Amino acid sequence: MFVLELTYTAPLERVDAALPDHVAWLKKHYAAGHFLAAGRKVPRDGGVILASVADRATAERIVAEDPFTIAGVCDYRITEFVATTTAPELEPYKEQLPTS
Repeated sequence: MFVLELTYTAPLERVDAALPDHVAWLKKHYAAGHFLAAGRKVPRDGGVILASVADRATAERIVAEDPFTIAGVCDYRITEFVATTTAPELEPYKEQLPTS
């Protein structure tokens, strides 16, 4: 599981110009089962996406394809975590700690 945290690096006018393409990109990844939740940060200086993808390389590829990334209006921070507890609705995404 990954938290994809966006921080805007451009004025909101440039962010808003890329927003329709960003929303289409979000919908594509919801349909693919990659995204569980997304939204703006408060105050509006970026956003957060909760993603369930196979590995960090996949998360990095998805982030690189974001129209916000392509337009140069945000930076991403990718945080991987193991979702060992979930709400009942997210039970299919529950993970086990690796054994080592």
